[in-house]
Amino acid sequence: MTDILRPENSDQVLEAVKWAAAEQVRLELKGGGTKRGLGRPMEGTRVLDLSALTGITYYEPAELVLSAGAATSMDDIRRTLSEKNQLLAFEPPDLGRLMGAGPGKATLGGTLACNLAGPRRIKAGAARDHFLGFNAVSGRGEVFKSGSRVVKNVTGFDLSKLMAGSHGTLAVLTEATIKVLPAPEKVRTVLIRWAQDGIYDHGGVKAMTDAAASPHEISGAAHLPAALAKLSAVDFVAETGRAITALRVEGPAPSVEHRCRELRQLLAIYGATEELHTANSKVLWREIRDVSYFSHEMERQIWRISVPPSIGSRVALKILEGNPGEALYDWAGGLIWLALEPRHEGLTGVVRRCVDEVGGHALLFRAPEDLRRQVSVFPPVEAAVSGIYKRIKEGFDPHGILNPGRMYEGI
Repeated sequence: MTDILRPENSDQVLEAVKWAAAEQVRLELKGGGTKRGLGRPMEGTRVLDLSALTGITYYEPAELVLSAGAATSMDDIRRTLSEKNQLLAFEPPDLGRLMGAGPGKATLGGTLACNLAGPRRIKAGAARDHFLGFNAVSGRGEVFKSGSRVVKNVTGFDLSKLMAGSHGTLAVLTEATIKVLPAPEKVRTVLIRWAQDGIYDHGGVKAMTDAAASPHEISGAAHLPAALAKLSAVDFVAETGRAITALRVEGPAPSVEHRCRELRQLLAIYGATEELHTANSKVLWREIRDVSYFSHEMERQIWRISVPPSIGSRVALKILEGNPGEALYDWAGGLIWLALEPRHEGLTGVVRRCVDEVGGHALLFRAPEDLRRQVSVFPPVEAAVSGIYKRIKEGFDPHGILNPGRMYEGI
């Protein structure tokens, strides 16, 4: 067989995995290829190219359920849903540009395997919360499935939650079923304009915390320092020359108008507020969703950091002391995207130390292959947790042939 295996359907996926298990051939799973640079480099693998597993196989708008092949592009799914005025509530990002693979290539299987969610995560939950079921092939070379094509799933142990975030180390997804929701009638964004000084990162996080704690039900809360705001395709944001805090409000038009008015009154203590209407709001939140501000200067390290929202700016600015870079705050400050200049070898230690001090988690999302081979890419885990991971891996993939070592060495 060649170095790249290209099954054309789920039956051929099963044949390929059976062969690999019997021959002890290690496989790198590939769909759209946008996340091949995420995780530890894998040595001595053959590529299992799943790009032929495309197409929406089931869609019932009235039932709010959609099933599709694992390699179906997220753009195709979004277009299909928009025709029925529906969407994926967890707002999956397209990180192709960020990872140097180009836009429009993200797939359903890759999105779910990495448990990726966008700014609406603070309201709608993660990808795993919308993952209803799947068909897959285990590393044993066995077909199995979990869940069903209904929103209320009572079929037993929910393996979908286990597959989400496993990064292809447990099984090969061939088809997935997800929950969809009606699109909001109206989208508006309340903006706070700050001065350029970095201390206003603290003010931005405080404003987001106040908005999230209010009864006005925001569906997105992000802060862009001035250097990032000027990169926006939304003229009003780019031309202010100031840091911007953005708070999204969605829903029926009268409700949105009322909540925006109340939010602006609540946040007036922080300075001038403005509103973006639907078209510009969608552009801005797509930029935030896809972290497009960091899709240039590809030599910079990209970190994805999760911390308690109220201390997000404190953690980011501590890391940035003496380490040139930029921060984008999402999830009301709970998610920090850091772009850092790779000036010294101890940078990874600085990030992990600052994050560990507050009980957070840090993922080295983009870095050169040699660095990803030397350091821990995913948050380090204790020996007991590592043992659990290994037992789960052995249960699904006893031969260790699926994305071996992508998350942790030996797993």
